[in-house]
Amino acid sequence: MKRNLIVAAAAGLAIVVLMGVAAYAYFFSGLRTSPAGLGLSTPPASSPTAATTGLAGTWKVTTGSLAGYRVQELFGGETSKHLAVARTSSVSGGLMISGDASGYQVSGIALTADLSTLQSVDQVAGRNVSQRDGVVARQLETQQIPLATFTAATASVPGSVTSSPADVTLLGRLTIHGVSKDVTATTHAQVVGDKIEIAGTLTINMNDYSVSPPRAPFVTVDPTAVIEFDVFLVKT
Repeated sequence: MKRNLIVAAAAGLAIVVLMGVAAYAYFFSGLRTSPAGLGLSTPPASSPTAATTGLAGTWKVTTGSLAGYRVQELFGGETSKHLAVARTSSVSGGLMISGDASGYQVSGIALTADLSTLQSVDQVAGRNVSQRDGVVARQLETQQIPLATFTAATASVPGSVTSSPADVTLLGRLTIHGVSKDVTATTHAQVVGDKIEIAGTLTINMNDYSVSPPRAPFVTVDPTAVIEFDVFLVKT
């Protein structure tokens, strides 16, 4: 009888161990995917363009715009990091353009994203990554401070942007969690039909914005985050 109990206990322990190993392999294996970074879209082969009427004027962010973050996280026991990605389409703002085909001057640049609507878009086999969104919301205190903003006073854009993408460096100010810091955004701009598209990134340290890297059991998050955006604007 005693031997039977020992055998049963050993078998039960073995099952628990095997289940643990299987769960670990299932949750923390290489079955992880993250979408490519936000970037300029591929314009239609032929369509009316804003260049035909000139770019000078006031432009407003419209539908199709996205903003979000990319941050590295390490699962317990793993050696390779996973790229966590979250995005929101709740983006607003605008800018003003003056000048002509010899060169454009952009002013009053302002972009706002509602961080309370961020949703994870990466995947990890066997793991509900949307649970991360709640942790991020608590760390950012999005119920009290939902909005993040990027502003820049001016930027110069070559007149060639009407026919091909242009690289533009934006020296601006980023506000997250109620904290504002000077930042440099690397952006690319192009004309797509009757819209202007601007895609870019900037890198921040969460601690600079009084935000502690989110913590969860068996997961460590890097403090460095890449903010990315791809916005479309229409002339008003």
